[in-house]
Amino acid sequence: MRFSFWPQPTQDFETMKTLGQHVAATGWDGMWIADHFMPNAEDTSAPWPEAWTTMGALAATVPDIRLGTLVTGNTYRHPAVLAKMAATVDHISGGRLVLGLGAGWQENEHAKYGIPFYSVNERLRRLEEACQVIKGLYNNSSFSMNGRFYQLNDAPLEPKPAQNNLPLLIGGGGEKVTLRITAQYADEWNVWGTVDILKHKMAILDQHCEKLGRDPAEIQRSAVALLFLSDDQAFIEKMKSSGAAQPMICGNVEELQGIIAAYRDAGVDELIVPDFTMGGGATAEKKEILDRFIKEVAPAGR
Repeated sequence: MRFSFWPQPTQDFETMKTLGQHVAATGWDGMWIADHFMPNAEDTSAPWPEAWTTMGALAATVPDIRLGTLVTGNTYRHPAVLAKMAATVDHISGGRLVLGLGAGWQENEHAKYGIPFYSVNERLRRLEEACQVIKGLYNNSSFSMNGRFYQLNDAPLEPKPAQNNLPLLIGGGGEKVTLRITAQYADEWNVWGTVDILKHKMAILDQHCEKLGRDPAEIQRSAVALLFLSDDQAFIEKMKSSGAAQPMICGNVEELQGIIAAYRDAGVDELIVPDFTMGGGATAEKKEILDRFIKEVAPAGR
């Protein structure tokens, strides 16, 4: 199982670069960047650098590890333009990019920037056509499409990505549509979740694959959960009973080793660990938690 790092997206580029270089040098496998423009909150004043320009800079300054968006909101950019952006960043990185894509969900940034938000169904239908656009441009010398939402006329995309198959990751757990789109188009899939959530969602993904005649083993599966690594048992019990909305993994090293092994045994190929619970900036405390996890916990899932 791979282990990847997801930095808090409000951090400045120097912090992102420092953390990226640190995890690349200490045994992590990847780094993921959220694609949003502002917090999902009433107060939207927090600094929030743009994801794809950040990705391009990280591709040039952080070596070796995979880099990806978790995930790009399809409503923010025309998929043909996004395909060109991703191919360019793939070349900058030397072929290490994963193109993470989702339907888009954060309504406030659409409203504030005047970007049409659409209904859930319309966003999902656009996502499916976007997958067709991206795959079509990457797999053909030129590509035409007369879709309901996107139209291309003998469109080129050169240079092609550095990778023979730049992985397309779909993010989301919607069981009827998102997982069906994943089964049909994706190379990788991601969802927030505990081991039980992942088992449930992966079983449904496999059912969609069976209906479409696709081998489920062709799709890599990744999970995200907040991390609380501590030897303070009272703190861990408090976090476990906090009723937090987002899935989390809590415990000391031995407890977390068991949880990580359970993700692996469930069929998870990659666990993505946010630093949201580790303090601000590229602090010694944050690096200590990251180092302890990758050195003491992660081997249980390798």
